[in-house]
Amino acid sequence: MRLHREGTPTLLLVLAVVSFGLFLLVKWPVIPTALAVLIGSALIMVLGIVFWFFRVPNRTPTADDQAILSPCDGKVVVIEEVEETEYFKDKRIQVSIFMSPLNVHINYHPIGGTTSYYKYHPGKYLVAWHPKSSTENERSTVVTRHPKHGEVLFRQIAGAMARRICTYAETGKPAMQGEEFGFIKFGSRVDLLLPVDAKVAVALGQVVTGSDTIIAHFKS
Repeated sequence: MRLHREGTPTLLLVLAVVSFGLFLLVKWPVIPTALAVLIGSALIMVLGIVFWFFRVPNRTPTADDQAILSPCDGKVVVIEEVEETEYFKDKRIQVSIFMSPLNVHINYHPIGGTTSYYKYHPGKYLVAWHPKSSTENERSTVVTRHPKHGEVLFRQIAGAMARRICTYAETGKPAMQGEEFGFIKFGSRVDLLLPVDAKVAVALGQVVTGSDTIIAHFKS
């Protein structure tokens, strides 16, 4: 299993803490054996969870010029028509995907084209499924212009546990469908703002896979 580069500082810190804790349990056995085993097991479990969180799955993106792919792993929690106020300033279909701490937190380009807009917004850390998290939480907005179908906006949103959003997309640079464009640490959400004539292909509550599940199709 390959680990994501964004996890290196966290993994080293957790590994050091767990190793030190296990060393103390073995070197100075001042507590009952059963309790020491329980604490040691808990420390190893924490380390395992952190390794699991920063895993990088082996995936072959679904290349489809008519499709808008899922930008992340998670569950669809919102499908609705909204007024997009940051960039388009018109009506769009919003599809929001919630990522639990156990999901892969890599973010993928949903379409191919050119990055036409990027902006980071500092903000709050409301729970990721809160209705106001899209506009009040820490977030990064990216817009990709497809050469045939126009623009799609996708927004990385920090959740109550997330404290770092990493975005690699750069304005004016190419974007390849299914390739990584960012990473969010520890529980978060990604919003997609689609053209109103896009045909949504997922349902509320559906579990989706980044760079693989088709979220919607462009109008032909």
